[in-house]
Amino acid sequence: MALPHEDSEQGRGFWGGVLGHFTASDGARIAFRDEGEGRPLVLLHGLMAHSGFFEPQRSLADSFRIVRIDLRGHGGSRSSGNGAAPTIQRLADDVAELADHLGLEQAVGIGWSLGASVLWRVLAGPASPRFAGAVVVDMTPRVLNDGDWTLGLSREICDARTAAIDEDYAGFTASAGAAIFAQPAAGEGGGGLASWAAAEFARSDPAVTAALWASLVEEDARPLLPAIRQPTLIVHGANSRLYGSDTADHLVDALASATSVQFDRSGHSPHLEQPDRFNATIRKFAARLPRVREPQTII
Repeated sequence: MALPHEDSEQGRGFWGGVLGHFTASDGARIAFRDEGEGRPLVLLHGLMAHSGFFEPQRSLADSFRIVRIDLRGHGGSRSSGNGAAPTIQRLADDVAELADHLGLEQAVGIGWSLGASVLWRVLAGPASPRFAGAVVVDMTPRVLNDGDWTLGLSREICDARTAAIDEDYAGFTASAGAAIFAQPAAGEGGGGLASWAAAEFARSDPAVTAALWASLVEEDARPLLPAIRQPTLIVHGANSRLYGSDTADHLVDALASATSVQFDRSGHSPHLEQPDRFNATIRKFAARLPRVREPQTII
């Protein structure tokens, strides 16, 4: 499944859904696509990606309201309304503000990689009541290993990525496109997905990537996890080159209500590598979530 560029002829279908723009509290314009009806699924992509990386999940619009957001500085969203460098917290504020703007209720947040870090901050903030459940796709609560924490990446790897972003962005995006898939690519997309992802990553803004990578390295969501009450599904790729099954196990233990599922033929991107199974898993998870009773007006 090779996915097209936004500006290609084929890409006009790829970027489907109703395009909207929301003005965040600092003046930044945030792009999102909204289609379908039912329980909202709020899809949050990874670093250097955009809402198009959830193209295979558009088929869920037959039963759900699909809200795909271009996180600040990605896709059609401006990086800042005031010139400030984007951070994980600022991206979470954008998502929370958009959820309020759209009046979302009983939503399921689906965060992949960077998107999961954003989602945890949303669920720990004032917009949390708008979400009934969460799906975390192959992410750790702490990227940088330090002290006894070993479920992220070493300082050497983090520093090397920082240098590569600054000194060889083309090389960095090419290697990142391959790294997010199982090697050899065995999923439903095959090796073509890696080439497509690398090309899309190369279109991203190096300054935004550098700022958000620095924010990710500093981020530590571990203190947030115990307070997140929403039922959470942890999706892990068995062939992930970033995080292992022990990271998924840690999240299940740290969260108040969590289960995990492993995708045996996927790497870091199960929603792209095994999209049919991923979508079926989302349907099953959402069906188990309790419906929140509508608030009653007392006269």
